[in-house]
Amino acid sequence: MAVTAGTPIALVEGVYSRLVANAELGRKRLGRPLTLAEKILINHLVDPATQEMERGRSYADFTPDRVAMQDATAQMALLQFMTAGLPTTAVPSTVHCDHLILAKVGAKLDLRDANDVNREVYDFLRSVSAKYSIGFWGPGSGIIHQVVLENYAFPGGMMIGTDSHTPNAGGLGMVAIGVGGADAVDVMTGFPFNVRWPKVIGIKLTGQLSGWSSPKDVILEVARQLTVEGGTGAIAEYFGPGADTISATGKATICNMGAEIGATCSVFGYDANMATYLRATGRADIATAADAVAAELRPDDGAQYDQIIEIDLSALTPLINGPHSPDRAHKIGANGVGKEARANDWPINVSAALIGSCTNSSYEDITRAASIARQAAAKGLKAKTELLISPGSEQIRATIERDGLLADLEAIGATVLANACGPCIGQWERAADKTAQPNSIVNSFNRNFPKRADGSANTLSFVTSPDTVMAIALSGRLDFDPRVDTITAEDGTEVMLDAPVGEIIPARGYDPGVDTFTPPPADGSGVVVEVSPTSERLQLLQPFPAWDGKDYMELPVLMKAQGKCTTDHISAAGKWLTYRGHLENISGNLFIGAVNAFNGAVGEGLDITDGARRSYPDIAKRYSEAGIRWCAIGDQNYGEGSSREHAAMEPRFRGGVVIFARSFARIHETNLKKQGLVPLTFSDPATYDLIGETDTISVLNLPPVPDQPMKCRINKADGSTVDFEAKHTFSPEQVEWFKAGSALNIVRQKVANAK
Repeated sequence: MAVTAGTPIALVEGVYSRLVANAELGRKRLGRPLTLAEKILINHLVDPATQEMERGRSYADFTPDRVAMQDATAQMALLQFMTAGLPTTAVPSTVHCDHLILAKVGAKLDLRDANDVNREVYDFLRSVSAKYSIGFWGPGSGIIHQVVLENYAFPGGMMIGTDSHTPNAGGLGMVAIGVGGADAVDVMTGFPFNVRWPKVIGIKLTGQLSGWSSPKDVILEVARQLTVEGGTGAIAEYFGPGADTISATGKATICNMGAEIGATCSVFGYDANMATYLRATGRADIATAADAVAAELRPDDGAQYDQIIEIDLSALTPLINGPHSPDRAHKIGANGVGKEARANDWPINVSAALIGSCTNSSYEDITRAASIARQAAAKGLKAKTELLISPGSEQIRATIERDGLLADLEAIGATVLANACGPCIGQWERAADKTAQPNSIVNSFNRNFPKRADGSANTLSFVTSPDTVMAIALSGRLDFDPRVDTITAEDGTEVMLDAPVGEIIPARGYDPGVDTFTPPPADGSGVVVEVSPTSERLQLLQPFPAWDGKDYMELPVLMKAQGKCTTDHISAAGKWLTYRGHLENISGNLFIGAVNAFNGAVGEGLDITDGARRSYPDIAKRYSEAGIRWCAIGDQNYGEGSSREHAAMEPRFRGGVVIFARSFARIHETNLKKQGLVPLTFSDPATYDLIGETDTISVLNLPPVPDQPMKCRINKADGSTVDFEAKHTFSPEQVEWFKAGSALNIVRQKVANAK
C-alpha cells in the first residue's frame, strides 16, 4: 500500500470489515461485554480465535496498522532496520522532523538554523525514507502527534510510534502505543508487535467543562489521583456522558498526557466530535465508514474495568502540577500553588510562560489563549514575562495566522516559535542570567522533570492549561487565579479577565499551509543511503553479542540511583539530541542526571578499577574497555518518561547486563529486554537498601524462566553474602531475545531464514 499524507480509506475499511465479527468473537470467548480497548486489541490480534487474553498476564501478538517515528528516535530505529536486509517496510510508516529544532529567536530563524545544523541527519532520514518506502515529513511540518492526529489517526485503528506521547491519537479513538525503536523495527519488518495484554482503567466523566477549566485539567486530575505509576500496564479508557462533551483535540490532550501516569495508552469512544474533526480535516470518507460500525467503536454497556475513577467535569477546577513531577497537583491561586510555593521557597514571579507542545497546540487551544490575549490588549495589558508560542503543525500555524490569532498573541508580547517540540523537550536556548538562579516557569507541556526544559536544575517547571498559562503570563505571578484576582493596568485600573472562549473547528476551514510531506518513490531500490565513518552524528550499528550461557557473577554496581531516575536522567535530551544517531557518542551522557544514592552526587560514582571518583559515562567506558560487565540499581518507577531506547542501548553498549529496580516504567522495561539486558525487580523493595557502593551482585539462575523468580546474591567486601530474589516479566519469546543478545538479532535471523 502506497505511503501518502493520509490514511487510505482502503486500510480503514479493511480494519472495519473484521471488527464486528472479531468483537463478537471476543465477547463469546471472554463471556462478557467488552471495553473499547479490548475490541480494538482483539481486532488486531494475529490470532483472535486462540490468543490468550488474560489482563496483566498474557503476552499477545498484534498487527498494528501503522508506525510513526520522530526524527530523534527515527535515527536509531532506521539504523536498526537497515541491518535487517529488507527492501521496504511491511506496514505504512512515516518519519516526522520535529525534535531537532532549537528554540532561540523565533520560527523563521530557528528553522533556518535547524536545516543548516541538522543537514546531515535530515539528509539521512530523507534518503533512508525514500529507499524503504517511508513517508517523510520535513522540518517545519509540525509535531509528530499533531500531524498524526490531523492526517493518519482513525477510530478503531492501532498504531505504534517511537515516542511516548504516541497515545495522543487516542483522541480519535485509536489504540496508539509509544514504543522503543526495536519494537518499531519488528513491525516494519513484518513481525508482530508483542506486548503484555493490558489491564483497563475506566475513567467515567460526567458533567461538562466550563469557565477556566479545560481538558488539560482532566488529565492533571487523573495524574493527581493515579500518580506517575498508577497506569502502568493498563489502558486508560474514558467513558460516560461527560466524555462526549469534549472535542476530539481536547480528548487528544487527555490521551497524550496519559503517558505521565505510565499508561500503555489512553482512548475515548467514537462520537460526533470525532466525526466532526475527521470531516474538517478532509477525512469525511473515514467518518462515514466509522459511522457504519459506530456501536463497535464504543465500549459495550456493562463493560468491566479493573479500576474506575469518576470525575465530575462540572465541578473540576483549574489545576497546576509541579515542579519536578507531573502528578504533583495544586489548585491554582494563592491558597493552592501559592501556599505551596511559599512553604517550599519556590519563586512566585514567573520567568517564562510557554504555550504549545504536542499536548496543547490545537486550533481550539490557540483560540482560547488568543481570546484572553484580545481582551488583555483591549484593557492595556501585556505579558509581564517572556511568552513563547509553539504551533503544533504547519496546518495550525497557517490557520491561526490567517485568522489573526498570531497577531492577537504577538500584540501582548508573545514570540512565535517554529512548528516543533522546542522547549518541551529541552530544545530551548535560554539566557544564562535566567537559569543562573532559581526560577519558575509555567507551560502547557506534559513533563516537568528537573532540567528538562532548559537544562538547568534551577528552573522549576509547572504544567497547566494554555488558559492558565496565559493568565499567569499577564499577571507575572505563579499564584495568580484569574477567577478571583485582578491585574493592575498601566493606568492603575484593576482588570478582571473574562473566561476564555474557543472555537473547536475554524469557521473558514483549515489552511494546510506549506506542503512539507515527501512521499517515497515507487521504487527506492536505487536510492543510496550513506553514513560517513567519520560522522559525529551517525554511526552504523554492530550486533550486540549473544549471551555466553553463563550466570552473571560478581557484577560491580556502576550506579545506584536515589529517587526519581527518568529516561532524562539516564540519557539526557537537550544538546544530546545531536548524537541520537551515534551510539558511541551519545553514550557520553549515560546516567549524567542520576543522583548517586551513596553520597548525593549527580552523575558521578566510584570506579572500582582504581578507587577514583569519575563521571558515570567515563566509568562505563573504562569498564567496557576493560571487559568488565556491570549492573545498575534504580529506585521506584525506573525509566519513567520518554520512549527513547538510547536509555537501554547505552548501558548495553558499555557492558551493562542487568538493571535492578524497585519498579520499572513499562516502555523502558521493554526496551531493556529488547536490547538483551535483564531488568529485575526486587521481590522485597527493602533489598535496595542492602546494596553498598563496593558490593557486587551475582545473578545465579540464568536464563530467566517465565513466572519464576531469579536467585541473586549480594557479595560484600568482607566476604559475606546476602541472598535475595528478584522478579521479572520475561515471556518465552523475550527469553529468546536475551539468549540471542537482542530482539534485533532474532529479527535478522528470521529475515535471513526467510530468503
